[in-house]
Amino acid sequence: MQRRGSMHHSRVEFSGPASVLALALAILGAACAPASRAGGGVTTAPESYARSPAETLREAGGTNSSQATPAPTFANVSYGPHPRNVLDFWRAATRDSAPVVVFIHGGGFQTGDKSVARRDPLLREFLERGVSFAAINYRFLRDAPIQDILRDAARAIQFIRFRAADWGVDKRRIAAYGGSAGAGTALWLAARDDLADTKQSDPVLRESSRLCAAGLFNPQATYDLLQWERFLGPFREEWLRSPEELAEFYHLKSRADLETPEGQRIRRECDMLQWLSKDDPPVFAACSQRDGPAENRGAYLHHPDHVREIQKRCAAVGVRCVVVLEQAGARRRDARTEWFRFAMERLRRR
Repeated sequence: MQRRGSMHHSRVEFSGPASVLALALAILGAACAPASRAGGGVTTAPESYARSPAETLREAGGTNSSQATPAPTFANVSYGPHPRNVLDFWRAATRDSAPVVVFIHGGGFQTGDKSVARRDPLLREFLERGVSFAAINYRFLRDAPIQDILRDAARAIQFIRFRAADWGVDKRRIAAYGGSAGAGTALWLAARDDLADTKQSDPVLRESSRLCAAGLFNPQATYDLLQWERFLGPFREEWLRSPEELAEFYHLKSRADLETPEGQRIRRECDMLQWLSKDDPPVFAACSQRDGPAENRGAYLHHPDHVREIQKRCAAVGVRCVVVLEQAGARRRDARTEWFRFAMERLRRR
């Protein structure tokens, strides 16, 4: 496996306890961290990929303002019991059942909304090529722990399959992508074993939660936060807000709870790296952040070593992984273009 240094744009494809309490802060607060600037005012990752794919594409000139984004075919459809369990769905104009791409917004599991997808040029690009599009909301950490938030996203995928006959969905071809928290969620969906349960009384939960491809923009490699210092290095003590933030990510009371059998089970459930296996779908992962020590918590959350850890694990288990690492100031639109092509390659397969 090759490790990138000063290259502006690199693409690699494979087939195939110190201050650990501080790690929670990276997840809980990174979305609000101030952006850092490189020399000459160049925007770095916490200000670019940490936002949405749509915003980065617009900076690169990807939006045609003369083309209005079409309204969703179905808006604010409830897929679960919580008020934030809603999604928008754009049905592609095709006679046959169509594949679907699902957008998952970022925001540190504290903020964000599916509406950002309406400004994403990729929405129109997918629709014009016969691919339906969905954007989902999910609960925030104030209402649910991370392990349940991830299940929200899985239920949204299952719900889309449940509505396949009405919405013209090809159940075999559903992909997902997002930035930051949305990227980590997409990776979890790609790696997690199928949650379909034929014995469920709820028909939605009888459907598959699996993807055919995942697109990750500035992802986190795992939501077992105890692992982060292993591949990212130490987290600065001054970034701490509470000594129990790590446990609070999982709605546990104390760090000691993380080492109990239940705490270990929860962390295992949220560990995408351990879930990855040879039968998982291909993954596209991109990061724009500079290498070197993180200068703030947002940089720690979106460090390129997250992508490298995903890449390493995919290579070990035999999952195809396409990686694009970019330095600040490089053509950020390239990664979006490559993801679009990557997704279309998978979605055209029947």
